[in-house]
Amino acid sequence: GGVVVSVQASAVEDPIIVAIDGPAGAGKSTVGRAVAGRLGLEYLDTGAMYRAVTFAALRRGLDPADENDIAELSESVVMSLDPTPDGTAVHVDGVDATIEIRGREVTSAVSAVAANSRVRAELVRRQRRWVAEHHGGVVEGRDIGSVVFPDATLKLYVTASARVRAERRVAEIGGREHAARGQAAGRERAREEA
Repeated sequence: GGVVVSVQASAVEDPIIVAIDGPAGAGKSTVGRAVAGRLGLEYLDTGAMYRAVTFAALRRGLDPADENDIAELSESVVMSLDPTPDGTAVHVDGVDATIEIRGREVTSAVSAVAANSRVRAELVRRQRRWVAEHHGGVVEGRDIGSVVFPDATLKLYVTASARVRAERRVAEIGGREHAARGQAAGRERAREEA
């Protein structure tokens, strides 16, 4: 089984918004990219936005639980999420954070950032602006269909067993950290050889 989705774009005047929700590790990103590809729409991983704010906070030495500092940061941080063949490239204040936002340090701190109501309000504003600028899209993340886009054209809730979700999260964190360590080791060897 693959994903089978069909929406009659010509019969719809409003932008097509597909909202994908579900618990961490359920496969929302995999389904989201597949649906976006099938429908020819842009894809937005909103979880990466919360991770980008967390990455920015940690780089600045801010406490992720400091509501005011993190809220102010969320309003000023420059982030870009750009599609790549392998997923989404994430840049935070001009720094490529694609690997780091999925690492243990950000993962352990992101829930405090995501619980901040002012951060959520700012990122919801940015998510709605993204959809307006892209004339619709596939948007994946928590509360997307209930809070951010309650009138979405299509709402999908993706789930998986607790075991599968745990395995996916461990593979994601471990795999990305392993890749980052390998890249860092390669840079270190190159410096030593130079």
